[in-house]
Amino acid sequence: MEDKKVTNNSENEKGGKKLRFGFTTGSCAAAASKAAAFMLLSGTVKDKISIETPKGITFNAEILEIVRKENEVSCAVRKFSGDDPDVTDGMLIYSKVSFSDNEDDNEVIDGIHGIDENKKNKDNKENRETESIGNKSKNGNICNKSGGGIRIKGGIGIGKVTLPGLDQPVGEYAINHVPREMIQKEVSEVCRLFDHNENLTVEISAPEGVETAEKTFNPRLGIVGGISILGTSGIVEPMSEKALVETIRVELSMNKAIGISSLVVSPGNYGLSFIKEHYSYDLDKAVKCSNFIGDTVNMATDMGFKRFILIGHIGKLVKLAGGMLNTHSKYGDNRMKVIAEEAEKAGGSEEVKEEILKCISTDAAIDILKNYSEEYASSHNGESIIKVIMNSICARIEKILREVCKDKMEIYVVMFSNVHGLLAESALAEKIISDLTENVED
Repeated sequence: MEDKKVTNNSENEKGGKKLRFGFTTGSCAAAASKAAAFMLLSGTVKDKISIETPKGITFNAEILEIVRKENEVSCAVRKFSGDDPDVTDGMLIYSKVSFSDNEDDNEVIDGIHGIDENKKNKDNKENRETESIGNKSKNGNICNKSGGGIRIKGGIGIGKVTLPGLDQPVGEYAINHVPREMIQKEVSEVCRLFDHNENLTVEISAPEGVETAEKTFNPRLGIVGGISILGTSGIVEPMSEKALVETIRVELSMNKAIGISSLVVSPGNYGLSFIKEHYSYDLDKAVKCSNFIGDTVNMATDMGFKRFILIGHIGKLVKLAGGMLNTHSKYGDNRMKVIAEEAEKAGGSEEVKEEILKCISTDAAIDILKNYSEEYASSHNGESIIKVIMNSICARIEKILREVCKDKMEIYVVMFSNVHGLLAESALAEKIISDLTENVED
């Protein structure tokens, strides 16, 4: 299959308008790391590199701020958010790849700054590599068969995790697991290309990240000192609200046109992965609604669909239980409030409620409930407090969505966590999805 090649000028047709894709901080970090590793091991300069993102789209990155030393090379890639600009748009994401952590005796070979073309060392031009290396590696954990390892750490402007419940453990740099896998994959590929089997250290930094992080949710999440390196697909898809809603409308219309009467809908990639792994459902028939759950229900109602099956991560769906029909963070965050309310209704102690309200993630809140589950079961005829609360949240979501559609569609909800698995589901939801998977639809 031919690669989808995307550059910073690439466009995507959405809602009749051409909107540009962007690339995540994770993609920028992986591209910079690949380029730095290539320059370190080849002794040549590379001002362009390409990587394949998890979405299967190729990122052709320009390499900036190149500094070569005897035992390390650093360079940067500029973050490009496309038509979904955020606070990190335009920021330089740096990677320094070194043979060891020892920075002594590192004689500067050259300093080539892609931002200022006049600063480039002309003597290195004839050695400059501009073609990207092919992406054939699937194993991102070691350099080659000899077992050289890759250590990934953060530098200036990359936040550190101080509270539990996030992608990375407390004390670790906020470089999420998918970007880490991307970095390992790209650097490992370069190591194999040059038959390098010694350890390498990769340090990701973003000097502007210290200040920029104050404009994000990071301080509230307990990530201090900088930004997070994020991304699950490697791509930032345009988030023009009008365009996205129109795209969802087109998907719904296509499903209706081919005779589908039961919609399987998920807000995002986590939900789609769960649908595929848990139910083996054909994702070509599933609809991704992003944060626009209320809009999607309204459109599906107007089009006359019979059933609406919403499958999503608790972090998104719990907001619905609190009445948020658009789950974007800019409209607020009621997650802990809803879970704490349900804990209180279930007979949980005031102490448990207060602990939940202090949590920064839904998984952390569930951990609190797990710690309390034995005590709760002993005084509630063996009932699971987690099951009681999750079923109640699921019922609240069903009720709200039935009100939105004015009972013109059957509503089913499946709620899960990446850590804790399936949490709650509507009665008959699994059977209906199973029937749909087997193409049995009445």
